Amino acid sequence: MTTQLTGTRALVTGGARGLGLRTAREIAQRGGTVVLADIDSEAGAEAVAALTAEGHTASFVQLDVTDDSSWEAAMAEVVANGGTINALVNNAGIEISDLLINLDADNARKVFDVNVLGTALGIKHAFRAMAPGDETRAGGAGGAIVNIASVAATIAFPGIAAYSASKSAVQRLTKVAVAESGRLGYGVRVNTICPGLVPNAMGTKLAVDMERLGLFGSVEEAVGAVVGLTPSGRLATEDDIAAGVAFLLSEDAAFINGVSLSIDGAMGM
Repeated sequence: MTTQLTGTRALVTGGARGLGLRTAREIAQRGGTVVLADIDSEAGAEAVAALTAEGHTASFVQLDVTDDSSWEAAMAEVVANGGTINALVNNAGIEISDLLINLDADNARKVFDVNVLGTALGIKHAFRAMAPGDETRAGGAGGAIVNIASVAATIAFPGIAAYSASKSAVQRLTKVAVAESGRLGYGVRVNTICPGLVPNAMGTKLAVDMERLGLFGSVEEAVGAVVGLTPSGRLATEDDIAAGVAFLLSEDAAFINGVSLSIDGAMGM
């Protein structure tokens, strides 16, 4: 039986394309309502049009995940246009490959700003939307957050030090968020997914970077190395990851809290 998400209103960051859009579509196909949040308003509008044409309920809000005021404005717009959310997928992320011996500080800061600060701010504003209200805000009735980390948080793969560190930080943020939600009675579950390498635009760029950095002789060799490290014998797909997100958001996962779900074909075991 397919996990259903009727009654779920989910905000998906980085939702205009790639894994974010595929995840939003999965949530919508299972009966949920989705709000795509992305810094690219043109791509976001196109994504909403595509989902709407498929018969789903979707909307778009512009969001820079690294900017607290942008989060405040986006959440206010989301509430004004349909009420509060009860699910958040912190999907927005970037990867900039570099050898540690040549580490570019500005690029590393960009990675941490998007992947770590962006996730932390997402948790902050989701808690404010979902936790019981007080005299300063209406609040909600609980919900679920899924943070997208990476198999890179669990293995040592060359050329992606900043990215790996940022995704390890996402795992730890999840644990702290769970502790605070439980102790303060927020009623919000928080979990992490660690995807394996997905052959989408981001994954392809990573393979190209591995060749550029001289770590592998070709893109094909880099991809083959990843497959060789994966007992399941293939790369991950966006479908694999989206299905995992849907499960963790659902009532089928009502007592699953604070876990890191590896969807990596056992690459990171």
